[in-house]
Amino acid sequence: MNTHSADSIEVTVNGEVRVLRADMNVADLVERTWGRAVAVARNGEVISRAAWAATPVEPGDEIEIVRPIQGG
Repeated sequence: MNTHSADSIEVTVNGEVRVLRADMNVADLVERTWGRAVAVARNGEVISRAAWAATPVEPGDEIEIVRPIQGG
């Protein structure tokens, strides 16, 4: 049963199903979930950073976000 509202969508982010606002773009998703990212792929296609704000997140999308990690 689908329990989220009409103004939300279901997508997979790094293998985890999430319910997000329907009006989000890739830049919004990165900012609200991780704050920073090195690379983003949507449905297997890498999206250039310059295109993040213009790329909508759509129902059923599979998003992979690669984050920077600190090491030593």
